[in-house]
Amino acid sequence: MRYLYTLIAYLILAPAFCLVLWFRGLRDRRYWQDFDQRFGRGPTPEQPAIWVHAVSVGEVQAAAVLVRCLHERYAGVPIVVTTLTPTGAERARALLGERATVRYMPLDLPGSVRRFFDQVRPRLAVIFETELWPNLYHECGRRRVPLVLASARISPRSMSKYTRFITLYRQTLSHGHVIAAQGPDDAARFRKLGAKAERTHVTGNLKFDFALPPDVATKGHALREHYAPGRPVWVAGSTHGGEEDLVLEAHRLVRRAHPTALLVLVPRHPQRFGEVASWLEKEQVRFIRRSQPAARTPDIEVLLVDTLGELLDFYAMGDVAFVGGSLVTVGGHNLLEPAALGVPVLAGPHNFNSADIAKILEESGAAEIVHDAHELGNRVAALLSSPAERERIGNLGRASVEENRGALEKLIGLIDPLLVP
Repeated sequence: MRYLYTLIAYLILAPAFCLVLWFRGLRDRRYWQDFDQRFGRGPTPEQPAIWVHAVSVGEVQAAAVLVRCLHERYAGVPIVVTTLTPTGAERARALLGERATVRYMPLDLPGSVRRFFDQVRPRLAVIFETELWPNLYHECGRRRVPLVLASARISPRSMSKYTRFITLYRQTLSHGHVIAAQGPDDAARFRKLGAKAERTHVTGNLKFDFALPPDVATKGHALREHYAPGRPVWVAGSTHGGEEDLVLEAHRLVRRAHPTALLVLVPRHPQRFGEVASWLEKEQVRFIRRSQPAARTPDIEVLLVDTLGELLDFYAMGDVAFVGGSLVTVGGHNLLEPAALGVPVLAGPHNFNSADIAKILEESGAAEIVHDAHELGNRVAALLSSPAERERIGNLGRASVEENRGALEKLIGLIDPLLVP
């Protein structure tokens, strides 16, 4: 099955992926940079390294917690972090600085994987969440490189896809890799796919173990003083196409109850910043862009955040947070950041990317699910009217995040024996 997969990868999957990168590069030239890294070439550490893979921004946030810990415990051992997207790579560099070398993950082709392994010479591979690469996992087994799937998860939706190719994935997971699953259901699904029961553990979700920057509250306060002194503010973070329309409709409802309310709109993908700005102009919305410094403008309705790496600071600025990718079928994004900040969290019904986190926060009362623009607007308006309710929900959010920490300690307990010389 792996040979058939490799043939398909050479003929269809790899060319299609490269074509997607080429088209994205027409709008964002970063997709064209360091393209040789996609074929296994790139920065080479001076000695065998610990390799950590995090597919994109959300996984990078979780991986950064582990990388910092490994950097302290194994001083002098190089760490290489790979990702698939330019935004993920930029975020990794910003979070990790000199602690790690950041490069792109190679395509899952035998030649690309071999070149990557020849250069990095991994002592250990840690792959976050659900990234099942048959050739890469086979190379780990062939070279006897210990591999850990960290915060590993398989949703019921993904499981139905994997079971169609169960022979391939049984081969992929047959090398004795360590599975550090987010929850019991995830562990059971991995065992069903062929992971060895004695190597499958439940460690929890590492995303709960993140630490807020010590200056985030100060930054949030400064942003509020600059853009919206004395105004109610709500933040719509990581929004996608088809979702901004719903958010704007909700904001119009909010402004009926709170005429001075400001919406901070943060699209998920940088290549859409210009598109969203043009759409706001077409809708005749009074707005300013974060990238264009402006004096206080009390008459604006929307602040469009068209910069990178500031979403957390803007969550700290807001009274209420809506986390995007959830009113459309994208699967949702990080609900933990606003919850940890003590900001009431709203999300749409589509949170299958982190269903366990959404469930924990919803059951604790720290997050609420809204199903359309009408529900979103009404709930935001109600929360803006009740500081006591916002404080109550915010306290529940902080407590929920704190109660679910501990995955890092369990994960390190699995990793330490694998790094013993």
